[in-house]
Amino acid sequence: MIIQAEVTIKAPLPVVWNVFSHLEEWKAWNTACNSCRFTNGNELTEGACFTFVVKPIIFPIRVEPRVVSCEPGREVVWEGERLGIRALHTWRFAETPEGVILKSVETFKGPLLVIGRLVGVPGRLHRLTVQMLNQIRQQAEACSAAPSCAATPA
Repeated sequence: MIIQAEVTIKAPLPVVWNVFSHLEEWKAWNTACNSCRFTNGNELTEGACFTFVVKPIIFPIRVEPRVVSCEPGREVVWEGERLGIRALHTWRFAETPEGVILKSVETFKGPLLVIGRLVGVPGRLHRLTVQMLNQIRQQAEACSAAPSCAATPA
């Protein structure tokens, strides 16, 4: 199962990266992923581990991914496994004249996906991804307009 979506953000790439990479600040604007915090490391770098809670179905699920690669402002890949389902999530950033295109591609594998499909998990995960991308866009565009927010070091 693959879930993908993208958004164009009208803000400079350093601002978009700053918003995305400061996971500990997601709680202020991100409603798709709750209780996000680092569990190993304190910044978005290869080998860092973090945790967050998503609610793709009735009950919330705590996810604990590990960053497998990180090229700041270009690409981040993290992976994790929960309830017998393995996920690989890739985020790609591309600067264009129209703004930054942020693309999310999440690949899931595992035997429980059959049940997940029956209860509508793919559609719910897609909606959560779109929600998060839109919230990153809103936060980055707001930060771009507020010099004190945009000046936060990446």
